Amino acid sequence: MTTTPEPPTQPRVEVHEDAAELSTAVAGELLNRIADAQAAGGVPNICLTGGTIAESIHREVARLAPESGVDWGAVEFWFGDERFVDPDSPDRNVRQAKAAFLDEVGVPAHRIHHMPSPAEVPDVETGAAAYAQELLASSGHFDVMMLGVGPDGHIASLFPGFPQLDAFDVLAVGVTGSPKPPPLRISLTFRALRSAGAVWFLVSGEAKASAVASALSGADVHQTPAAGVHGKDETIWFLDRAAASQL
Repeated sequence: MTTTPEPPTQPRVEVHEDAAELSTAVAGELLNRIADAQAAGGVPNICLTGGTIAESIHREVARLAPESGVDWGAVEFWFGDERFVDPDSPDRNVRQAKAAFLDEVGVPAHRIHHMPSPAEVPDVETGAAAYAQELLASSGHFDVMMLGVGPDGHIASLFPGFPQLDAFDVLAVGVTGSPKPPPLRISLTFRALRSAGAVWFLVSGEAKASAVASALSGADVHQTPAAGVHGKDETIWFLDRAAASQL
């Protein structure tokens, strides 16, 4: 029996005055979603991203957390991609997220699913396979997937023109020769990114405006990878005015 893929959810665009306002809005919405899921008896799975706007959002989550009612022992945190560098490198997304809010709010270590580093596996492909297995052993569903967007339209570590864009049979892939340093990375694939109930794009700055416009106009995913991800239930583009300037 064959099934017809569900049509993509129509994206909703929220434009905020600046990066600070955007960060506060996203942080508040994330805390509400987590609290609501827990009130319904669930243990939400949240996929984090890296980058400047993500760090700003993470710090706002930590600031607003005391009033949120969230049980931080009952949230699973994942990562959309990771730099394949030493575990103590400041380039690691997980290290940035822990410093900004995971450690601040007291998320237990076993709830933080970091991607492997060179201290744990010999290469990016082995690391990707290990992370895919960890995902398969979990619920296999993300409640919220947060994604940054590069000026070239890349998301996670899926870059324009790279073969990983066509890796639909696996959940995670190794990336070599990244056009953005460091060159070695591990990334979730479209298959994994599209498993989320909610996909939130977090974009700030005029340098990203062209990529935002391209993605929202339905560009080919091989040219603008951000065009290729949508949530099962909702897709929201959280933008500041600069990032939305070409819409």
